[in-house]
Amino acid sequence: MSLVARHLEANGIPTVIFGVARDIVEYAGVPRFVFTDFPLGNPCGKPFDAAMQRAILETGFDLLEHATGPGVTVTTPFVWSEDDSWKKKVFTKERPFMEGEVLERWEKAKERYRRQKREGNV
Repeated sequence: MSLVARHLEANGIPTVIFGVARDIVEYAGVPRFVFTDFPLGNPCGKPFDAAMQRAILETGFDLLEHATGPGVTVTTPFVWSEDDSWKKKVFTKERPFMEGEVLERWEKAKERYRRQKREGNV
């Protein structure tokens, strides 16, 4: 998305990126970025929390309207949980959030990708 945003901006279309991987998105050099410190896949808020999602989107619209220059990052005030224990679960090799059939499917998909890459299909 970051590269698409840069292309659109170069062609006169303003953009705002919503994301959770701050280092990656900022490194890509997007003009306007709304950062929420949540797990990957949840840049616009918690599932089913319409009020939070609306507030995050409003932050993006406000940034689009009022950004004074390129490379602006706004951090939302929301937290995923009372503490940062979710980060320990996500950023670990053990992957405690995956078990049973979910872990098995993930490992099979990972192996399928590696095989396709070896064969030059990816």
